[in-house]
Amino acid sequence: MRKIISFMHITLDGFVAGPQGELQWAQVDEELFDYIGKRIQTGDTALYGRKTYQMMEDYWPTAGEKPNATKHEVEHSTWYKNVHKVVLSKSLQGANLKNTTIISDNLADELAKVKQQAGSDILLFGSPTATHCLIEQNLIDGFWLFLNPIILGQGIPLFKNIENKINLQLLPTTRQFSNGVTELNYEVVR
Repeated sequence: MRKIISFMHITLDGFVAGPQGELQWAQVDEELFDYIGKRIQTGDTALYGRKTYQMMEDYWPTAGEKPNATKHEVEHSTWYKNVHKVVLSKSLQGANLKNTTIISDNLADELAKVKQQAGSDILLFGSPTATHCLIEQNLIDGFWLFLNPIILGQGIPLFKNIENKINLQLLPTTRQFSNGVTELNYEVVR
């Protein structure tokens, strides 16, 4: 069965975005883009909350076609257009969305169906609200975190309203990048 892996940039004090959802603090560069790009190429399903999905849809389908597109924009745009997208939303309508499935009810049952399908692990990109919901329902199987060398002091936390302990095992793929970001990969131990 496929796993749902939360992919998130995080601050040292546990925030995944500033108070208004700001992400400009996340340290990204060509080294990190290349690494992430290679790692997600094997992924065939991306999971998003509505806000993150709409942000991605506004940019990535055509980002690689711009005359001044970077290597990262070309590669990620190509991947984004081909990957199957699953969006968690009660308000988004999905009848005309290409290569996209909308899940609005029965989250655990519908995601279990997606996990049963053939394919690689399902990457949950950003989407703090969706992540909180999935954590509460014990639906996340792992965390792929990029720990940034910054303390925000306030913002949107990765973990909130946790009622039950979640045991994690650090996987041996931990890596430090030259910009100070450290990749941490955890598997949920059940």
